[in-house]
Amino acid sequence: MMFDFIKKKFAKKKPQKLPLPDVSSVPPMPKTPAKEEKTAKQLATERGEPWVEILSMDIDANNLHQGSFELDWNEIFVARLVKAGYMIKPTDTDAEIVDRWFQNVCRHVVMETWEQEEAIRQSGIYVQTRNIGDGRSEVS
Repeated sequence: MMFDFIKKKFAKKKPQKLPLPDVSSVPPMPKTPAKEEKTAKQLATERGEPWVEILSMDIDANNLHQGSFELDWNEIFVARLVKAGYMIKPTDTDAEIVDRWFQNVCRHVVMETWEQEEAIRQSGIYVQTRNIGDGRSEVS
C-alpha cells in the first residue's frame, strides 16, 4: 500500500494541452534597428575634417580616352576649396567647385608627367626598348 502511494507520487503525469492564447490583437514587437556602422565620411565630418572619395570610375569601351569619375565629399571639404579660391561665382554649386578642383588635380598629374619626360629628353638620356620575343623586352 505504501509502495502504491509512492508510485503514484512519482509517476509521470500526462501533459495537459493548454489552449493557445489569441495573439491576433497583440501588436508586433518593435524591431530593434541594427546598429549601423558609421561611414568614413560621417567619421571625418564628426572630427571636423575635409573628406573626398572616388566612388566609381567609368571608361568608354569604344573610346578608352573617354571616362568619368563619381566623387563624394563632405561640406568641410567644399568649405576648404572655397577658402582656397575654387569658387569663382557666388552661384557655383558644390559639384562645380569640386569638379574645378578635380580638374586641377588631373592637370597637375599630366604636367608632372610631361615635365619628367621633358627632363629625360633634354638630358640626353634615352630609354630604348627592344622586343626579344615571348612577350619580353630588353630596356637600355
